[in-house]
Amino acid sequence: METFIAIFLSGISVGAIYASLALALVKIHRATELINFAQAEMATFATFIAYALITIHGFPYWLAFFVTIFGGFALGVACQRFIIRPVEKSPILTIVIVFIALLVILNALTGWRFTYTTRVFPSPFPQLSVIGVSYHEIGVVVVTMIVLTVVFLFFRFTPVGLAMRGAALNPDSSRLVGIRVGWMLALGWGLASAIGAVAGMMVAPLFTLDPNMMGGVLLYAFAAALVGGVNSPHGAVVGGFIVGITENLVGQYIGTDVRATVALVLIIGVLVIKPSGLFGKAVVQRV
Repeated sequence: METFIAIFLSGISVGAIYASLALALVKIHRATELINFAQAEMATFATFIAYALITIHGFPYWLAFFVTIFGGFALGVACQRFIIRPVEKSPILTIVIVFIALLVILNALTGWRFTYTTRVFPSPFPQLSVIGVSYHEIGVVVVTMIVLTVVFLFFRFTPVGLAMRGAALNPDSSRLVGIRVGWMLALGWGLASAIGAVAGMMVAPLFTLDPNMMGGVLLYAFAAALVGGVNSPHGAVVGGFIVGITENLVGQYIGTDVRATVALVLIIGVLVIKPSGLFGKAVVQRV
């Protein structure tokens, strides 16, 4: 029983990371109706910035944490304004190619600037454990829940958050009431990139830091977004915890060899059984 509890709680911790990145994917999808394939590379690049601030420039962890969030936000805004915005009215295939090109460029830029040597990313939490669950895993859940709460309150109660929601859901009507849709979408990209940066800094101490660190995490986050509903922010969060817990239980009781296939099985299952996800809504268009 104690082993089950430890595996379950560890799954919640991993699921919190998937939930963060899945939420970032959903935010971009709601604005563009596309998946940002470069989301993981943006998070990795931001995590390397945090690593440099802590280990090279001597920043305290939490100061580096907040500086990195701001840097991730700026990176997301810059990508939207200078790379995505010029092609936003292009055919879907063109935009997908731009996303993939952005992924490759950021990965190469990270490798060129920081090299491909694996590094150990520091954790702000004590190297202790409770019932087989490390303090870092507990801290991941706490930090993630704080971030998700702040994001919810921002979109629910602030004028800018409400304007961003309107710009993503109905850009034409938003323009009619004076909302600057282009900048609202850029802020949405910035927020998604900042959330991804938090996910990167939380997952790095669990693995080793290298330019390809977030590639596998992105696959599980994509599965989480599909399970919850790719157009549902709260669904992405729930989907992240479902995927994290399922992955850990499968690895423990079925075998680690099939653990890596959990995300793929969930993706195929959701697409076959309920393509809109648990909390998503099927979009019906009149033709």
